[in-house]
Amino acid sequence: MKNENIVSLKNISVAFDGETVLDDISIDIHNGEFITLLGPSGCGKTTTLRIIAGFVEPQNGDVFFDDNKINGVPAHKRQVNTIFQRYALFPHLNVYENVAFGLRIKKTPEAELDAKVKDMLRLVNLTGLEKRKIDTLSGGQQQRVAIARAIANNPKVLLLDEPLAALDLKLRKDMQTELKKIQQQLGITFIFVTHDQEEALSMSDRVVVMDNGKIQQIGTPKDIYNEPKNAFVADFIGESNILDGVMLCDRLAEFSGKKFECLDGGFEKNEPVDVVVRPEDVDIVPLEKGMLEGVVTSITFLGVHYEIIVDIGGFKWMIQTTDEQFVGDRVGLYIEPDAIHIMKKSEYSGKYGDYSSYSEEIDHLSDVEEEEN
Repeated sequence: MKNENIVSLKNISVAFDGETVLDDISIDIHNGEFITLLGPSGCGKTTTLRIIAGFVEPQNGDVFFDDNKINGVPAHKRQVNTIFQRYALFPHLNVYENVAFGLRIKKTPEAELDAKVKDMLRLVNLTGLEKRKIDTLSGGQQQRVAIARAIANNPKVLLLDEPLAALDLKLRKDMQTELKKIQQQLGITFIFVTHDQEEALSMSDRVVVMDNGKIQQIGTPKDIYNEPKNAFVADFIGESNILDGVMLCDRLAEFSGKKFECLDGGFEKNEPVDVVVRPEDVDIVPLEKGMLEGVVTSITFLGVHYEIIVDIGGFKWMIQTTDEQFVGDRVGLYIEPDAIHIMKKSEYSGKYGDYSSYSEEIDHLSDVEEEEN
């Protein structure tokens, strides 16, 4: 029976100069999946990637590849290839020779090498550019050469360290689609590192959310977004209103001075909790129909919708709506039971979810604009 896990990290810890970078992390990475390590700068995601690649050795814990322990196995003997943020292409070689480089090192017969290089260039839509110099290519084309070179050697796992960060927004979105398509065609495991939540949600089979050297949550993009484990995950993956609340009993929560039906249970009676309500799940209604009411303090038009900040008893909510409102309007808010997500209190409680600073930043920006005009 084929092993479902191609890479397993067991109780990995790493410290640099006495500072903990990874704190007892364990992940099983499935054969043929697109998995993303997501988190802010310094969370440990790139170090995790480098451990799998063999560039960093963990102080504690074990690395397994196809059930074989590979601690101490040098990078060039591992069945992985890495694409870095700076693609590390050879400027003195043309497109064809860049892709052929690893195959030539392996002394691949010329006919086989030629067929393989042409296959790879076809896969990444670069047929016809074989003789082009690297410095004449666009960022997106260079990215494709790096991918073709990395997969020409048939790695079982491809490691990608923020490879889209240098591209402009439109090209980045195009390459997200392209990368996912290539991964599905090849059927090999992609382990992708990014701090961009949208990138992670749009491309991944599973997402590993990291902070402070620890794994905060592992799950499908849908699970991570809809069922965040703590306030850090809720805040990092999309916008969230995160409030102090109390679970009065199963399926009944109290927050913002009101009681709300919800779908969660399994908490102690009167247990303090964090309550998450996504901005797109709040309906603005006439005051008499509102479960809560507040005052609009700022409005940002974002093309598809408005992002509105509403002050409810000093707590600033963010609401995304297609209905136009005006600063100073008193509005009612209506929230369906399935839009209320209850989380256990954590070390992140109280640190996220109030948009006071957001509206203050907007005010400050408008002050600066007025001074300039």
